[in-house]
Amino acid sequence: MKQIKRNIRVPEGSFFLFGPRGTGKSTFVKTMLTRKSLYLDFLDPETFRTFSAFPELLIRTVDATNPEQVVIDEIQKVPQIIDVVHKLIEERGIRFIMTGSSARKLKKSGAGMLGGRAALCTMHPFTAWELGSSFSFERSLQTGLIPIVEQSADRGGTLSSYVTMYLREEILAEGLLRNLGSFSRFLEMISFSHGSVLNVSNLSRECQIGRNIVTGYLDIMEDLLLAYRLNVFDKRAKRKTASHPKFYLFDNGLYRRLRVRGPLDIESEISGPALEGLVGQHLRVLIDYSMPEVQLRYWRSMAGNEVDFILYGPDHFSAIEVKNTKVIRPSDCRGLTSFGDDYPEASLFLLYRGNLPQWYNQIRVLPVESFLRDPLSYLKTGLQ
Repeated sequence: MKQIKRNIRVPEGSFFLFGPRGTGKSTFVKTMLTRKSLYLDFLDPETFRTFSAFPELLIRTVDATNPEQVVIDEIQKVPQIIDVVHKLIEERGIRFIMTGSSARKLKKSGAGMLGGRAALCTMHPFTAWELGSSFSFERSLQTGLIPIVEQSADRGGTLSSYVTMYLREEILAEGLLRNLGSFSRFLEMISFSHGSVLNVSNLSRECQIGRNIVTGYLDIMEDLLLAYRLNVFDKRAKRKTASHPKFYLFDNGLYRRLRVRGPLDIESEISGPALEGLVGQHLRVLIDYSMPEVQLRYWRSMAGNEVDFILYGPDHFSAIEVKNTKVIRPSDCRGLTSFGDDYPEASLFLLYRGNLPQWYNQIRVLPVESFLRDPLSYLKTGLQ
């Protein structure tokens, strides 16, 4: 299997590396192991039982091995060890690299996050620029870019197993649910909200589940890094904007797997949100890895004009609209034009399925695949 170089930047000191299962956290940290590293994998049953019962054993293990750094895989499974890690960082100056698929159990158990002594990093699915010549735009729209899926010989089957794995291992095993049936209905219905403004009341009615339970399910999805919400951009708004956030599943393949399709479904109703979500997940990676001071938002006026993504930071201001079309029409540019009227400082981009870059007034129109392969260069150019 070809080793894909990940572009994530890690700090020199201790850090947490969080990310959904299958995104390659363990593979990545193993490349950082040296002869003076101590590696503990809490997915290993014996290691898990030992340190769950005696977390202070870590001190004696460190005394015996004298490592320069300690790598702990899936640290959320033994949250009580955090206090021991804290003590070792304070007293010994040892570098700790800790991976996990969620910080929920660490917080729920009362374990601290080391009071800022360890940075927080996130591992995302693959990106087009990481995969390079191996990236398939059309395939990414169907099965997504989760590494464990992308590198499988049977992507469809692996994707189906991935969803089942999360239900069993991450949710049931950690006791996060009382009713698996209601959560399964919620997963099916939430897929229809992918790339849409989130209305919890409507979702609750569609699932036939209480509003508070739906809110809790949404929190679980975010805590397990399976989904994210985008808030409305309202900096110095000249007109009233929407108030509800937009919702996205973290990977396009997960959306495709959960989204039920039948004879009455129109392909554009599915492929449109899929394309938007694919761009969204790339922008999140770009911000986390290369533009940490930039915020990702969306914009929607009460008149109904909308822009899918707003990137806003100290030295950056861009608006990006995604259209699932090969031909650009004036109506496709309405949201960006309205946003540009309110915020002339912003660079405006429209991404579409066509092959030719072009300009439409002050809007730069780009083929979406070209943008995904090198978004940073396009965004920097747009500000010049």
